[in-house]
Amino acid sequence: MSIDIIAFQKDRNNGRYDEVFCVEHARAALLFHQTLREYQETPLVSLHNLAHYLGIAHFYVKDESKRFGLNAFKGLGGSYALAKIIEQRLGIDLFDVHKVDQGRFLFVTATDGNHGRGIAWAAKKLGQKAIVYLPKGTAQERFDRILQLGAEAHITSLNYDDTVRFAQQQAIQQGGILVQDTAWQGYEEIPSWIMQGYLTMALELVQRLGDVRPTHIFLQAGVGAMAGALTSFFSHYYTDAMPTIIYVEPSQANCLYRTAKARDGKLHKVDGDLSSIMAGLCCGEVCPIGWDQIRQHDSFFVSCSDDVAADGMRILGHPLKEDERVVSGESGAVTTGVVCRLMRDNSLQSMRERLGLDENSVVVCFSTEGDTDGDNYRRIVWEGKYSRYE
Repeated sequence: MSIDIIAFQKDRNNGRYDEVFCVEHARAALLFHQTLREYQETPLVSLHNLAHYLGIAHFYVKDESKRFGLNAFKGLGGSYALAKIIEQRLGIDLFDVHKVDQGRFLFVTATDGNHGRGIAWAAKKLGQKAIVYLPKGTAQERFDRILQLGAEAHITSLNYDDTVRFAQQQAIQQGGILVQDTAWQGYEEIPSWIMQGYLTMALELVQRLGDVRPTHIFLQAGVGAMAGALTSFFSHYYTDAMPTIIYVEPSQANCLYRTAKARDGKLHKVDGDLSSIMAGLCCGEVCPIGWDQIRQHDSFFVSCSDDVAADGMRILGHPLKEDERVVSGESGAVTTGVVCRLMRDNSLQSMRERLGLDENSVVVCFSTEGDTDGDNYRRIVWEGKYSRYE
């Protein structure tokens, strides 16, 4: 099946990080990002004609391809975390971190592409050094983009999760600081800063929506860091009417889906090569900080095949009538692909009804990346690769 969905009943136990991703911290992150020369609020695109076609009230897409010129949202987390590290290590003001001597810090990370590019960009802006490790199968364009920002970069022979462990070893050996967007016991502060950085796009969203309240928010889930941070933020912001949250993963790397399905108090991982066109979501191990927030809310988990993401890319790339075009990559478009498949495929009616998607629904998706692999984008959008009919 192209789409599988399960409902999750919330765990009523409070978490350790409940106040870390509140509105106050979102405002602090936004204030920092607004000091960056490249800062500009990313567009919130209202796809009125698509909403009418699908039979819902409103369909909004937050276009993160316009973020900092990086073609993805990840620079939000990387820039904020690097600034917080320097602030803490040197005891200086957050807004003075750009004054630190060049080359004083070495930042090390592992990435599927977008996070590493964000770290490389942030390190360059702050005059510091960065080393980025990428898993096997990384697209050449994503690798080259990191090199162009002045970072040292290496493609490993490992999958993503093993590349994270390799980067951790390298950071120790080279005297660097690991800046990773996932967490484990004893390594939680830096990931939490990265996740706080992501809150900027959530705060921008709710401010732009104004009095319009979303009923459904679809979030990509790789390790669950972004998804967990935004879930917590929305629970603080919409205290009296929390939207239904739907987490979306590739079926080849659906660690959150498996964890929610098992519901045994353990985090469940996916081993192997984690092969999917949704490279940014090919993560096999859950971020415990993210799960700590996700588990506290009734929600739904979607596991889907690559053709669903390809559908989303083509739909956003070829909009209906006067709707604005959104150039969205494989990981960025999958949530739109899920929404459209749910609303158009009669065999998924029971899933649609479980989610409560109907003519009154106000749906929000985040297009978390643009065409970060341009060659593959053209193969999918122009040539029709990864069709459900293949």
